[in-house]
Amino acid sequence: MVVSAALFIPLLALWLWWPCRLSRLTRIALVVLTALVGIFPALLLKAAQTGVLAYTTIAPLQVPGGWVLATLLMLLILVLLRDGVWLAGKLLGKPRWSGAAHTTAPTLAALVLTSALSGLGVYNALQPPQIKEIQVPLSQLPQGLEGLRIAVLADIHASPVNDALYVQTIVDRTLAAKPDLIVLPGDLVDGDTASGRQNIAPLAQLHAPYGVWVAPGNHEYYSGYDSWMAEFQRLGLNLLENRMQLIEVDGAKLALSGIGDPVYGRTSPYNRKPDVPEGIAPDVAAVARQATAAKADFHVLLAHQPKFARDNADYGIDLQISGHTHGGLIRGMDRLLVAPVNNGFVRGSYDVDKMRLIVSSGAGLWAGFAVRLGISPRIEVLTLQRQVR
Repeated sequence: MVVSAALFIPLLALWLWWPCRLSRLTRIALVVLTALVGIFPALLLKAAQTGVLAYTTIAPLQVPGGWVLATLLMLLILVLLRDGVWLAGKLLGKPRWSGAAHTTAPTLAALVLTSALSGLGVYNALQPPQIKEIQVPLSQLPQGLEGLRIAVLADIHASPVNDALYVQTIVDRTLAAKPDLIVLPGDLVDGDTASGRQNIAPLAQLHAPYGVWVAPGNHEYYSGYDSWMAEFQRLGLNLLENRMQLIEVDGAKLALSGIGDPVYGRTSPYNRKPDVPEGIAPDVAAVARQATAAKADFHVLLAHQPKFARDNADYGIDLQISGHTHGGLIRGMDRLLVAPVNNGFVRGSYDVDKMRLIVSSGAGLWAGFAVRLGISPRIEVLTLQRQVR
């Protein structure tokens, strides 16, 4: 990402300012300033990946960094429109169009507009999630599971930004919804356990009749997998690491399982041995075998990333619950950028062969891109229903 930013952002800065009717020195200064500001978020990410700065220092700086990245992303669209007008003027013989497009005013207006929209997006992203009730009709649902309520707390990303107060709000709102079962399908945390355990501590208050269950996400691997798994256990959270738990609900046998994340193999400065990978690789075949051996009536899989849902459906999974995408973050960007890299899955409900996939919009946000426009954070409460054929 740092290399890509170092190449792309200076080119965008040049494209943004060079056509403007300003002195050469002014244009050079604006290009250099924009490039330096634009590369700053990528340098923060590199600092987090290498551990050269404490995460308590990095996280608060990442929030304005995300504002910068979102501004540049939206600027790219407006610059394309600006130069589209310029080109249309040239092709259609409309010199006033092309002349007006490359005056300073359209570029400054675009910069002000995108900066304001990004600022609004940052404000939205930092708000705690609301409860969203969702009815999930399932044709293969056993009668005993009719009406089961599952609260989904995905992508909390507890950190110095999403701190203990933020997490406490999530806990309070979840408990007020009175779910039967609570699941956390990954990315609970960011940063090391020493500085971050106080931010995640309110999760110890979570309780439900059929338990509170956690599967790992990619950010657990980035943040020191083994130490965080030990901390989750200390808080009383039940871990599902390529493991199935059989839960009996009104005579029905519910198999609830969780798998590792595909980023397994990545090292982290927060690992006990920084150069040695921690954690587990995903193994959906293993949990499917466990569910079959237990003669389960219905199988719910917690898999952080939704992109492999089609592969998982081949193993007889009935319902997969995922996060990772944060719902796509920004309307428009969700379908154009986020969905394609997740095999078309971005948020909401999908039928994947005989399996139902639910992709959460996320209860929190990674500090590195804390921007939401048109897509709010959510605690989804799923109510399972039998679908009449």
